[in-house]
Amino acid sequence: MTPGELLRDVRRRRGLTQADLARRAGTSQPVVSAYEHDRRDPSVGTLQRLVDAAGEQLQISADVATSGPPPARSLEEHGRRLVDVLLLADAIPARPRTRVLQAPRLVSV
Repeated sequence: MTPGELLRDVRRRRGLTQADLARRAGTSQPVVSAYEHDRRDPSVGTLQRLVDAAGEQLQISADVATSGPPPARSLEEHGRRLVDVLLLADAIPARPRTRVLQAPRLVSV
């Protein structure tokens, strides 16, 4: 959900026009419209102020997804993982080298 979609949903749930919300938040209707149509990106503080002016509370959370396995618990585990990666790398077949392009030398006269 974009900030504009959030702002539009909050405003409509509260039955406010863009002009009503702008007046409550101390800004102008064209600015609210620009935010709602994603022509401008409000700062977190501005979005907070607009949502508060509509009578709702902005809550921001982050769901940090980690990729890969959790960190090794010991040096031994770290070593085992390293050996596994190196064995995997050795198992990948090597590609034959491509021939080097032979081009005539250019000599200026």
